[in-house]
Amino acid sequence: LTMYNKETVIRLNTFGMISGKFVGAASKCDFDIDLKYRQILIDAKSLLGVIGIGTNNDFKVCYMGDDQAFDNVVDKFTVA
Repeated sequence: LTMYNKETVIRLNTFGMISGKFVGAASKCDFDIDLKYRQILIDAKSLLGVIGIGTNNDFKVCYMGDDQAFDNVVDKFTVA
């Protein structure tokens, strides 16, 4: 069981957001980042995994680590 210190609900509306911004930023982090969608847990660094969920869905992004650039990307996609 992984414990997270950051959990945020985000929405990725386009494939460009997924591939160009989110997965790219996640891949640069040296800690695990998970996406939760309903009962599914996906590695946020897996482009195919994230695309497999599809766009316009709300995910919970969960991670334990500190990377300001990734936090900034998460903030851009946070659901208000």
